Amino acid sequence: MIDTHAHFGDDAEAILGRAREVGVTRTIAVSTTIGQATETLALADAHDGVYACLGVHPHEAGTVGPSDLDGLRELLAHPRAVAVGETGLDYFRDYAPRDAQRRLFDAQLTLAADLGKPVVIHTREADTDTLAALSIFQGTVVLHCFSSPGLLETALERRWYVSFAGNLTYPKAPELREAAARVPADRILAETDSPYLAPQSVRGTRNEPANVMLTLAVLAEARGDDVAALAATIDANATAAFGL
Repeated sequence: MIDTHAHFGDDAEAILGRAREVGVTRTIAVSTTIGQATETLALADAHDGVYACLGVHPHEAGTVGPSDLDGLRELLAHPRAVAVGETGLDYFRDYAPRDAQRRLFDAQLTLAADLGKPVVIHTREADTDTLAALSIFQGTVVLHCFSSPGLLETALERRWYVSFAGNLTYPKAPELREAAARVPADRILAETDSPYLAPQSVRGTRNEPANVMLTLAVLAEARGDDVAALAATIDANATAAFGL
C-alpha cells in the first residue's frame, strides 16, 4: 500500500518504520514552501520507498517571487521528485491574496507542463477558479484530499485522479463516500495528508502514513471492494500517476 500524500516532521525514521509494520511500503512526501521542498527532496533521497512532491501551497502565494520558482524548477529535475504540488487555490482561509494565489497556481501548472510531471491540487472553496486554471492543462491531475463534490463530474470526464484522505471516514461526510463510490477503479488514490485529518477511529491524534490503512478500509466499504484488492489497485494507480 502507498500513502500518496504526507507531510513529515523531524521523526521521519520512526514514522516510516510504523508505516512499514502495517504494510505501507511507499510514501509520497509533500512540500508546501520552497524551503520545505529542499528538505522533502532530501528525505526522499535518503529513504527507499519515499518520493517527493514539490511545490508551494496557496497560503504562501504572497511571499513567492520568480527566483523561488526558478529554484523549484531545479529541485524538480531530481529523479526522486515525481510531482508538482501541492498547489492550487484556497479561498476558505484566504491567507494570501486571491490574485497572487492564481498567479502562483498558473506558474506551477506551467512548470508541471514544461517538466512533464503530474500536478497535485489543493482546492478549497475555489471550485470555479480551480476549474478555470485547469481547463487548458493537459497533463496528469491529482485532486488531493478530495472534499469538493462540485468538481467530481469534471474529474470523471477528464479522468483526473481523485485521492481520498481521513475526512472520508468522518460521520458527517457521506457525500465524500458517495463520491468515492463513483470514481473509476483506475483513477482512485488514498492518502493521509498527515499530520492532519486523522481517520475517525484515531481522530484527535497526530496522523501519519500508517493510518492510510484505516482510510483504505472505509474506502473499500464505500465502494463495495475487497480491502486487499483495493490496496493493490491504489498502489498500481499511484505507480501510473506518478511514474514510480
